[in-house]
Amino acid sequence: MRATLAPLLVLSLFLGIPCQAQQSQPSQQPTFGNFERERAVDMLEAIAGDVKKHYYDPKFHGLDWEARVKEAKERVEKSTSQNQALSHIAGALIDLNDSHTFFLPPARPFVLDYGLDFQMIGDQCFVTRVRPGSDAESKGIRPGDQVLSVGGFQPTRGNLWQMEYVLRTLRPQTTLRLDLRNPSGPERQVEAAAKYRELKRIKDLTTSGGGSDIWDLFREQEESRHLHRARTQEFGDDLMILKFPSFAFNEAEVQEMIGRARKHKGLIIDLRDNGGGSVETLKYLVGGLFENDVKIADRVSRKDTKPLTEKYHPHNPFTGRLVVLVDSNSASASEILARVVQLEKRGEIVGDQSSGKVMESIRNTYSEGMGVTVFYGASITVADVIMSDGKSLENVGVKPEEMILPTGADLAAGRDPVLAHAAEMLGVKISPEDAGKLFPYEWPKEE
Repeated sequence: MRATLAPLLVLSLFLGIPCQAQQSQPSQQPTFGNFERERAVDMLEAIAGDVKKHYYDPKFHGLDWEARVKEAKERVEKSTSQNQALSHIAGALIDLNDSHTFFLPPARPFVLDYGLDFQMIGDQCFVTRVRPGSDAESKGIRPGDQVLSVGGFQPTRGNLWQMEYVLRTLRPQTTLRLDLRNPSGPERQVEAAAKYRELKRIKDLTTSGGGSDIWDLFREQEESRHLHRARTQEFGDDLMILKFPSFAFNEAEVQEMIGRARKHKGLIIDLRDNGGGSVETLKYLVGGLFENDVKIADRVSRKDTKPLTEKYHPHNPFTGRLVVLVDSNSASASEILARVVQLEKRGEIVGDQSSGKVMESIRNTYSEGMGVTVFYGASITVADVIMSDGKSLENVGVKPEEMILPTGADLAAGRDPVLAHAAEMLGVKISPEDAGKLFPYEWPKEE
C-alpha cells in the first residue's frame, strides 16, 4: 500500500532515510564530534536569529518560535551525524509552513544527478524528462510514466516540493525507488541509480598559484545563463512566442523583448517551469504589457503595507492579444504576473493551476570557520503579496481560464497540446507535435 501523508509528516519520514550517498561512499563520511555539533548549533542560532528579526509575521502563524528553536537545538546537540543535525535545522524552518522560508545546507563534496524530472500535472505526478544515457533511461523510465510513489510515499501537490527538497538539496540519495505506471497501464517498481560526481572539498577562489577553481565557477555561471536564456519563436506578424524561463532579466533585456513583441498581433508568454525571481524584472514586464498604470499587488511586511507598482512603463507597450501559459512549476513572480493579467482582463491564462508559492523573501548567506570556511544559507520570507482582489496566492495559485493538461501519452510522444491550443487561440495553427519541438529542453552538461 502506498502511503498518502500530510506534507510535514512526509518530510519527517524522509528525513529519517539514511543518506545513501554517504553510505555508499565510505571515504566521504565526515566525522561528527563536539566541534561539529557546536558548529551546527551556531548555524541554527544564526538563522533563527534572522528569522526572528526579519520574518514578515511577528506572530509566526501562532508557532512558538523560541520554543521551536530550543527544541531543534536540543535535537542537534543529540545528533550522531551531520545529516541528522542539518535535518533538525531544516525541520525548524519547515514548521513555519512557508514556501519561501527554508534552510540551505552547506554544499556537499559531491553531486548526484537522478537523470529524470517529475512534476504534478493536475492531481497526478508524471515523469516529464529523462536524461539520455542515465541509469533511469536504461531502467526503462520514460517521459509520460505516472509516478505513483517515491520511496513508498505518494506525491501530491501538497508534498512534492518537500520530497524534492529532501532528495535534491537536504538529503540526496544514490538510488530512487519509484512505483510507476506507463501510459498503456501496467505498473512496475524501478530503482534508478543517480550519477555520482565527486567535487573538490576545498576550492581556491584567489587565482593564486594558477588555480582554476574560480574559472570553473565562471564557466558554471555562463552555462546557467545560457540554459536560462529567454527564447522566442515567431510566426510572421501574427504571433510571437516568448519562452520566459525566470525573472532574471534587466530593464534593457525586457525592453528588447517587448520591442520584438510589438511587431506581432499576438503574444504567448510561456511561464511553465518558471520558478520566479526578481521583483524588478516583474515590474519591467508588467510595464511592457499595459498601456495604463497598474498596481501589481500590496507588499505586506511586519512593519507596513506598501503598493507594488510597475517600475518600467514604455511609451509603446505591447498592445496586441496576450496568452500566458502556467503549470504546477510556475511559482512566485510568474504567478503574480499571470494573476495581474487575469485580474486586469489583459489576456487569457491557459494550462495547469500554478504552484501557490508566492511570497517575497531574502537569501542570507552565512559562514563558519576561519581559513577553511563552510558556507550555508537560508531563505526567509519578509513580505506576503496581496493581489488587487485582496487575496494572497500562497497555497492557492492561479487557476487558468482554460485548464489544458498534457496526458502521459502526450509526454511520451513529445507533444505540447497546451502551446498548440494557445497558438490556435491567437489564429496560428501549430500541431501538438510541432509545438513540442519549438523549445527543446537542454540538460546541464555533465563534467
